[in-house]
Amino acid sequence: MQEFLEYVVKGLVQKPEAVTITPVERAGVTIYELRMDSSDVGKIIGRQGVTINAIRSLLLAGSAKKGLRCAVEIVEDNPAR
Repeated sequence: MQEFLEYVVKGLVQKPEAVTITPVERAGVTIYELRMDSSDVGKIIGRQGVTINAIRSLLLAGSAKKGLRCAVEIVEDNPAR
């Protein structure tokens, strides 16, 4: 699932080399922490969250097919001002 997520996210951003995806296990769910250049966060979220919700839906469907539970979180290292 991580490879799929990398493929989709790196295809959407301006700086694909800055994208890192870290899998974290929490209560039987694999949460993929998505980090990227701050200028690309808006592209991944999309208008009113449409893009990130589509990515989450695809990940949910793909992981359910494999019998896994997965989720995506965008981690911003720089807190909002």
